[in-house]
Amino acid sequence: MTSTETTAVGSTTGDLPTITHWIDGTEHPSRSGRTAPVFNPALGVATARVALADQSEIDAAIASAQRGFEVWGQYSIAKRQAVLFAFRELLNARKGELAAIITAEHGKVLSDAMGEILRGQEVVELATGFPHLIKGAYSENASTGIDVYSLKQPLGVVGIISPFNFPAMVPMWFFPIAIAAGNAVVLKPSEKDPSAALWLAKLWQEAGLPDGVFTVLQGDKLAVDGLLNSPVVQSISFVGSTPIAQYIYETASKNGKRVQALGGAKNHMLVLPDADLDLVADQAVNAGYGAAGERCMAVSVVLAVDGPLPAGSDAARSDGAAVPRGTVADELIAKITERIGALRIGNGAGDAAGEPDMGPLITGEHRDKVSGYVDIAEADGADIVVDGRGFTVEGHEDGFFFGPTLLDKVPTTSRAYTEEIFGPVLSVVRVQTFQEGLDLINSGRFGNGTAIFTNDGGAARRFQSEVQVGMIGINVPIPVPVAYHSFGGWKASLFGDAKAYGVHGFDFFTREKAITSRWLDPATRHHTDNRGIDLGFPQNT
Repeated sequence: MTSTETTAVGSTTGDLPTITHWIDGTEHPSRSGRTAPVFNPALGVATARVALADQSEIDAAIASAQRGFEVWGQYSIAKRQAVLFAFRELLNARKGELAAIITAEHGKVLSDAMGEILRGQEVVELATGFPHLIKGAYSENASTGIDVYSLKQPLGVVGIISPFNFPAMVPMWFFPIAIAAGNAVVLKPSEKDPSAALWLAKLWQEAGLPDGVFTVLQGDKLAVDGLLNSPVVQSISFVGSTPIAQYIYETASKNGKRVQALGGAKNHMLVLPDADLDLVADQAVNAGYGAAGERCMAVSVVLAVDGPLPAGSDAARSDGAAVPRGTVADELIAKITERIGALRIGNGAGDAAGEPDMGPLITGEHRDKVSGYVDIAEADGADIVVDGRGFTVEGHEDGFFFGPTLLDKVPTTSRAYTEEIFGPVLSVVRVQTFQEGLDLINSGRFGNGTAIFTNDGGAARRFQSEVQVGMIGINVPIPVPVAYHSFGGWKASLFGDAKAYGVHGFDFFTREKAITSRWLDPATRHHTDNRGIDLGFPQNT
């Protein structure tokens, strides 16, 4: 399949195909008259248009999901599990198709697109074991002749609003668990790369999922608000920027919905003087520039500790307060700069020379926004060690490329430090002590991910205990938990009732009933001992 072919999902309008909704088990032509362009970021040209739903299409999508839930919710556990396994096998067999679609619309390199699918597939595999995770509990004879037990039941229709940076993985954080638990899903993908959602919908149908259980609603803020305000939609799952996450949380909560809203980040890597700087440099480049920095778990700040380790640590006892070599920040910057020079930037789909290391940003507008942050850093006094502004790729001069950028001595008062850039910009901030680095991380408004690089177990243990962040890596730069743990940050990086996937996910997509039951013994049920009026509060006596 060529890049153009992978986006050609749906009917055509004019010279470009129109990517539309998936309602009632089929592509649903839009009549709203509103569309938005979908670009191939490496080429910088529109390859399709995506329909933007009006209120009638929003209502049709939600009504379809409600009908689907009424069918799916009655499926036995065994039948639901069979559909989950079938979806898993189909996805595994055809994941290359999905990777090509992602690369064509997002721009990330094919291997990275494949990587996001595999991480999403972990949640599908977790969901296939759902019978164990939605079991209730039973307590016999909690009081004399009385049993107490609980049931977990699906919510009904649930909404998922997903971002552009992971058009397959982020929806898969939510919908496999929601569907396994018996719910019906309305997915509103990003209008910037909407085709992956349609591909997944068709795969679910092939796996045997009843019509309506997986619905795709294409659109913009009107579609988002339609899900937030619908009395039929019982919960909202969202990943995106912090301002929108807060809006989603406040609006959905006001309407009585469950919410898991994952927001933005400013992830730090704390590097202690005893760390292996070659390992640190490798991991900083991987975590800072992978997927062109368009990851909520990307490392965007390297805190280089040029002074002593924490008092009492093994390394500090062995070599005192002295840094055992030259300035850590200077050495690290030299190593990162050398590695940046070896990176190949180009069309994520590859060319005659093979696959590049990094592709373009999602849109020209976003590229200009990232460039603006580098301008801010420079104006605030930062040193531009490697400048990615104005970067072009031969033969793709119209593509939305931005080169890997390395900044040094970034003031912590600069917006380039305090705000999420969401691009291939890595900032180095020099600190003198472990405590100074820890305090900088904890003083930030975000708390998504962080990492420490050290060979000192005592320092690492103290870091994991005291840092105010939801996901922590120890010599691991992007600590995204595996599927049987849960994903989510602290502070302005998470709003709502639960983290994504893991046990949190199953708790979020089910609600519990507690039942207290008494069945009278046939031998005594006619005796008056079990009868009578008692207006007192029920007690276990």
